[in-house]
Amino acid sequence: MSDRQTFTVRDAVQGYPVMQRAWQFAKANVMAGRPMLVEVRPLTRSLEQNARLHASIADIARQKEWGGKRWTVEEWKRLLAAAWCRAKAQGVEMVPAIDGQGFDVLYQRTSTLTKAECADLLDYIYSWGVKNGVVFTDPAPEGWEA
Repeated sequence: MSDRQTFTVRDAVQGYPVMQRAWQFAKANVMAGRPMLVEVRPLTRSLEQNARLHASIADIARQKEWGGKRWTVEEWKRLLAAAWCRAKAQGVEMVPAIDGQGFDVLYQRTSTLTKAECADLLDYIYSWGVKNGVVFTDPAPEGWEA
């Protein structure tokens, strides 16, 4: 028996049967002596959103310098995510590094974004890119949304 399953609820009508299946799965494990964790949370970004996110950031990394330097895709992702957090008044925190060597910036990780948040970040990235002369190989479709 698998020790993990994921159940997706997309509407109220299917919610009850999905929760019943989840309970049957959890109950069987608990009765077999394996305590279970039940977590209910919003869906995170889709595979299509993830692909678009990384493709758009790769375009920026290939085409732009910032602060007189070329940055990797991962570094650009951090720069863009932190700027997006500030634009949404979500903020970022600059804290002393735990090793005493400068400062670190804390902000929301892109892997934890909901579909709506990822769509908003993609809009921010495309907007920033267009304003800064980036030519995207995979431009946002008309009316792009979550």
